[in-house]
Amino acid sequence: MGNLRLKVGCFGESFLKSKGMNRMNIYVGNLDFEVVESDLREAFEQYGQVTEVRIIMDKYTGKTKGFGFIEMPGKEEAQKAIAEMNDKEFKGRAIKVNEAKPKTDRGGGRRGGRGGGGGGFRGGRGGGSRDSY
Repeated sequence: MGNLRLKVGCFGESFLKSKGMNRMNIYVGNLDFEVVESDLREAFEQYGQVTEVRIIMDKYTGKTKGFGFIEMPGKEEAQKAIAEMNDKEFKGRAIKVNEAKPKTDRGGGRRGGRGGGGGGFRGGRGGGSRDSY
């Protein structure tokens, strides 16, 4: 391998930036249903470069679900945008802005619930009240 030296777990900041590890995804909620991606891009570009804007649409109706995501490559700029834009009125609504959480697996089918049975007193021997055994 020659002159290749790498300390495990010690990456320089410039390396992380070059690999896109300094970027931040931002959740934007409570959007007016008339807001389009260019509106969000314009609002967030005041704080720095915006690499991606996605407004989430309902796959059956084709209408917006009222939230979206913004990706900014600079973490400091993204944090400033979050601080400035959270609870700010945007197109007539107070929007919620925070760092997006990674999507979690919500499972495929229905799980949990009661699973039949039910509970409570269902009668019993002799048809009397529940106090007479």
